[in-house]
Amino acid sequence: MMPSRRQVLRIGGGLLAGLAWPRPPLAGEPVEIRMQGKADGSQVWFDPVGLHVEPGRTIRWLNLDPGNSHTATAYHPKNAEHPLRIPKDAQPWNSDYLLPHESFSVTLTVEGVYDFFCLPHEHAGMVGRIIVGHPGPGPADRPGALPAVVLQAFPSIDEIMRQGIVRRA
Repeated sequence: MMPSRRQVLRIGGGLLAGLAWPRPPLAGEPVEIRMQGKADGSQVWFDPVGLHVEPGRTIRWLNLDPGNSHTATAYHPKNAEHPLRIPKDAQPWNSDYLLPHESFSVTLTVEGVYDFFCLPHEHAGMVGRIIVGHPGPGPADRPGALPAVVLQAFPSIDEIMRQGIVRRA
């Protein structure tokens, strides 16, 4: 029996939809965090905003915001004298400004909680949190000299551990 045109289109559409669906990265593949924003520039964010990975995973930030440059910058005194909000033994990073469609990667090997931000958009709450392995007390347990809008933008450590990936609300 020959399938109808409608059945062929339905199957083809389902296959295409499946290709577009986000999937978790395979072992060894970088985990992607997208830098995004509204076309009018009124909002900017990281997606996901919270992530749990095992030690040794590579994280890749990709700027998909056509109207803004962004950075992926670790909270560390070496980065514009920000408070330490990554593990003490971890290496800080700063991607510098990424133009649309540019990316930056870092491999995280030290267990703990890593908070990061976008240098020009921190004041707008463009921050994120990565948990590597099984952390002890994290930066959420240490008050820091950060604006309230920033502190409110971080997902909780418990939420990240429970969900694995936390998307922007």
